[in-house]
Amino acid sequence: MKTFNGRVLFLDRSDINTDEIIPAKYLTESAKEALQPYLLEDLSLSGFDPTVDIKDRTIVVARTNFGCGSSREHAPWAFEMNNINMVIASGFARIFRQNMFNCGMMAVELDPGTIDHLFKRYGGKETVITTDLDSMLFTVSDDKGAETFPFQVSDFDLAIVRAGGWVDYADKHY
Repeated sequence: MKTFNGRVLFLDRSDINTDEIIPAKYLTESAKEALQPYLLEDLSLSGFDPTVDIKDRTIVVARTNFGCGSSREHAPWAFEMNNINMVIASGFARIFRQNMFNCGMMAVELDPGTIDHLFKRYGGKETVITTDLDSMLFTVSDDKGAETFPFQVSDFDLAIVRAGGWVDYADKHY
């Protein structure tokens, strides 16, 4: 099972689409690893530089409708190859969200008010999230303190994540 703890990359925008996550020109790559250097290459966000800002981040916090656009597995793969195993947003495109779980990764929806609070309180600061899957709680911390937030993931999606992804889950259950 992947880990869901670490430094946060705040992407303060809604509607980040799969072409911005991994540009279509790289979809001919046959190995997931080949996607690694191109994550968020085409994301237009003031002050964001993917060559600097992604390094050592393992969790993304964004606004709503994350992963909209084409229904490609390459988008979660590009995150996975950069050791980003969890995206937290107030909403996801349905197929992107399920592709995350199918890859053994987490796509967690929090209400817009909580997401707004995270951006106001922690955005632009060195922030770490620790995830407790058993209690379904995040602890968000920076140099000034920490807060805990509950989250929900369906039992089935959590079972897929704990198994390491859909293929591993299916191997164990079918």
